[in-house]
Amino acid sequence: MTTVKGALSADPDTTRDGRGADAGLRAVIVTIYGLYAREVGGWLSVSTLIRLMAELGVDEPAVRSSISRLKRRGILEAERVDGRAGYALSAQAREILDAGDRRIFHRRRGTLDEGWVLAVFSVPESERRRRHTLRSRLAWLGFGSVGPGVWIAPAHLQAEARDVLVREQLAEYVDLFEASYLGFAPAAEQVRHWWDLQSLDALYQQFCDDHSPVLARWRARRSKDDPGPAFADYVRVLTSWRRLPYLDPGLAPELLPRDWSGTRAADLFFALQRRLERPSHAFVEQVR
Repeated sequence: MTTVKGALSADPDTTRDGRGADAGLRAVIVTIYGLYAREVGGWLSVSTLIRLMAELGVDEPAVRSSISRLKRRGILEAERVDGRAGYALSAQAREILDAGDRRIFHRRRGTLDEGWVLAVFSVPESERRRRHTLRSRLAWLGFGSVGPGVWIAPAHLQAEARDVLVREQLAEYVDLFEASYLGFAPAAEQVRHWWDLQSLDALYQQFCDDHSPVLARWRARRSKDDPGPAFADYVRVLTSWRRLPYLDPGLAPELLPRDWSGTRAADLFFALQRRLERPSHAFVEQVR
């Protein structure tokens, strides 16, 4: 289970080495499956995927290599449909992507009066790997660290946390509590110790820097419908965006730094979605 989760939530940005570039291609393929395979049963033919990736400038050998790695990680499963070779999302990968829609395509922001959920855990030294997995899952859910074995999140993450901990077979190590903050320092000051908001703000700003020109370019176009380029831009934008809502706990606006880049980044993403979603889907239908 941990392999699938790690692969689906991995940083999509490429790095200078080949492993980073390959991880980037795998992230793009997961985006395509999440957007367009689930609506037709979770399956795409190999030939369709190769044609779609070609629109993104990726050649066939690189696509086949990335598909093989996704298969080994339990994300894709080989399946023939009407005599055509292809791959389908595994049941677990589909479950994770379905759950991810709630974060990726919806704005979520807490309120000051909602309270908090605390995750208090203890994992035996003999199960050190489970401890690492538990910490990574809590971070992936958007929890911040108060101290050793004590993690915190806005109360609206409670149900999602329960679902993930049960699904990942980690619930036996964790106790969840509803809580109110009664400390002495202002809550807005404390959250900066529990989460690295400065780094998250920088990631949001980078998203704005990378994709604001994309929106400006589309707004300046005379031709409003250009399916191929729309598909390529939408897949790139969504691949960059989809990890950010997982890093963001969805704190109340009053607890966030002034001029929070996350608001601008969300405005940008949803504007691009409105502009590119329809022609992008039309392109996939043409190819499929």
